[in-house]
Amino acid sequence: MPYPHVVIVGAGLGGLCLAQGLRRSGVSFAVYEGDRSLTSRPQGYRIHIDGQGDQALAQVLPAELHRLFRATAGVPRTRTPVFDDQLTRLTVLEPADDGVHLAVNRLTLRQILLSGVRDSVAFGKRLTRYGSAADGRVTAYFSDGTRATGDVLVAADGVNSPVRRQYLPHARVVDTGLRQLYGKVPLDDRTRELFLPDMHAVFTPIIGPNKNYVGVAPVQYPEPVARATARLAPGVRLTDTTDYMTCSFGSRPEFLPAADEELYAMSGEQLREMTLRMIRDWHPRVRRIIEHWQPDTVFPLTLRTSVPIDPWATTNVTLLGDAIHAMSPAAGVGANTALRDAANLTTALGKVAHGEPLIPALAAYEAEMIDYGFAAVRTSAANGHRMLGQDPLPA
Repeated sequence: MPYPHVVIVGAGLGGLCLAQGLRRSGVSFAVYEGDRSLTSRPQGYRIHIDGQGDQALAQVLPAELHRLFRATAGVPRTRTPVFDDQLTRLTVLEPADDGVHLAVNRLTLRQILLSGVRDSVAFGKRLTRYGSAADGRVTAYFSDGTRATGDVLVAADGVNSPVRRQYLPHARVVDTGLRQLYGKVPLDDRTRELFLPDMHAVFTPIIGPNKNYVGVAPVQYPEPVARATARLAPGVRLTDTTDYMTCSFGSRPEFLPAADEELYAMSGEQLREMTLRMIRDWHPRVRRIIEHWQPDTVFPLTLRTSVPIDPWATTNVTLLGDAIHAMSPAAGVGANTALRDAANLTTALGKVAHGEPLIPALAAYEAEMIDYGFAAVRTSAANGHRMLGQDPLPA
């Protein structure tokens, strides 16, 4: 087997982005995902992709897949209005740059990232632990009794990463003090008029009492998904979907009428009715938006964040994305940071394949990733604390 062989744990955005990069670089790899399929559980809808995320995707994807990604990505307004619960405009946030800002559907992007590497991805492989092999390699052990051995193990297994828990037991992931209900409102002739023109921005927060908030963000396809796929990459299979608004409601748990256990047991309809009761005094337009939540798309999520830690001694186990620097969505950079990790790790492992020593290459990747990754965690936490009532990061 060519050196190095890379075992990737997790087929989220970061893990699949890394797989695409290694495939393009000729580096041997295999991906192991605990879920049974890409759609086994709800994980959110719209994703904001900025210039760094787009650059990472351009680096790792074949040209036709990157063109398909851009053809299925909407271009939202970049000036972000902030409203109160009566839709009084509080301020307008200007973008930090004039670069790329795209709104993409999470499942569409994951399906594009899976294209061309599907034969190297095994689903239903839940990692229980890893261990060192006698020859210095690393072995991943899965709950079904199987195992996989490689020269490098990459944890791309998200905020609940079992690899991180074993490898960096002192690395903490904490509750932000926020609960968020995610849902979708289809953009059609009945609903488009509910959204003010400047709500078609990267993200529009509507902030109420106790910093409860409703947030909306569009996914509007430049052309029908099926037509874009047939035109640019006929061999790719994408789920056909139509324009929608991601619509979320967030609150601190002490202001919710249900404890977490009850919240997670509620149906989409029950979550919608609970939210409508909580915003009964808000502007009628906001209430109508929530009334149009599609119940089968609504689910609760506990927002969590990593706590930055000092650098660690590099080994042949490394991490990317939420497995090491999970963050609240308040800065809109979590997915972009994971894609950046994957592109940078691709470069490092490509150098190893061409003869550079493994540990120094991984150490260089980790030094940079720790720096920008935890900077993003701090920025996200500060934004969330200022605007949404998120707990400050622990000291």
